[in-house]
Amino acid sequence: MRRTPLFAAILTLGFGGPVHAAEGAQFDGSALKPMLQSDSLVFNGVTRSADGRVFSPFQRQTKDKGIELGEWKDGKPVAYPNEAWNAWKQGDDPAKAFVAVNAIRMGPDDDLWVVDKGAPGLGESPLPGGAKLVQIDIAKNEIRKIYPLDAAVDEKGFIDDFRFNGRKVYLTDAGRPGLVVLDLDSGKLRRVLDNHWSMIAQRPLTGQGRVLRDDKGKPLAIHADQLEVSPDGKTFYYQACTGPLYSIETRWLDDEGASDEERAKHVKLFAPTVATGGTAIAADGTIYSSDTDALRVLKIAPDGTTSTLVQDPRLVWVDAMWIDEEGGLWIPAAQMNRTPAMNGGEASAVKFPTTIFRLEIGAKPLRN
Repeated sequence: MRRTPLFAAILTLGFGGPVHAAEGAQFDGSALKPMLQSDSLVFNGVTRSADGRVFSPFQRQTKDKGIELGEWKDGKPVAYPNEAWNAWKQGDDPAKAFVAVNAIRMGPDDDLWVVDKGAPGLGESPLPGGAKLVQIDIAKNEIRKIYPLDAAVDEKGFIDDFRFNGRKVYLTDAGRPGLVVLDLDSGKLRRVLDNHWSMIAQRPLTGQGRVLRDDKGKPLAIHADQLEVSPDGKTFYYQACTGPLYSIETRWLDDEGASDEERAKHVKLFAPTVATGGTAIAADGTIYSSDTDALRVLKIAPDGTTSTLVQDPRLVWVDAMWIDEEGGLWIPAAQMNRTPAMNGGEASAVKFPTTIFRLEIGAKPLRN
């Protein structure tokens, strides 16, 4: 791997906090309001519709048991859009049910969009037809359309998360480092920046200061993962799970004629983030990013200046966050680092109940 001066610089960041982090936090733990809790389920994200419906992706802790996508009703998650889509087991058609949901979000069209990585276990290969982006009409609670991702994913693929930019969708591949660009009108898929060093995790994944291992005891490396698009749609931010955060103009991603060699010239270091579970971006361009070691949420200004928004011992592995229409940041404390898939296959150390908090930040949401 070619080591550029920028790459050499990020290696000096180590395991500590961002180099520009301010002393202290903007909020203390008392500002965190528990909104939803589960005594048995592990979730790794949250999204909320404009009319207040809340959804989460769930991570099965027992093979072939539990839900993958749920809507919170009366404080409890219910299989969504129905039981059948959540009942997949080995031998079933992976194209017609959720194999392993990894990310969800309300789209700019007010539909619920869902990424299914299509692999039944962390580190396993996607099943034929399993990797897909699913669009759900929440007014009818029905699948509107399925975008197969097989053409852009190989046996090492792990489609992780996604963001919209007009009629384009950008999806990170955390298994085979790179980015997938989906044209919603044509369904065409392209891969860009494959194996570029900015897409590759430069150190093992950590949580609460501990190196995380898969169920076989091997240190985990999650490559291209978190991503956001600027309010004007012109800048794309992304990182491996362990940071740092990079940027590139979206025109270089959208230009089918550009080579990856040319794109690579336009990658910039944006902010020295560390091990991260999830992010969210506000309408003013501020990015909120979790720190899975220091149990905090960072606030990254549009110029890259970084400070601590809130820090609390309950914020264990904050994953994909969401900003609601009323100016609240929804913060799921996912505890993913305590699950068997990340703690070397040992028995779950998750401390129930798992909790989704809300923090009033006065920000406006960005849906792109």
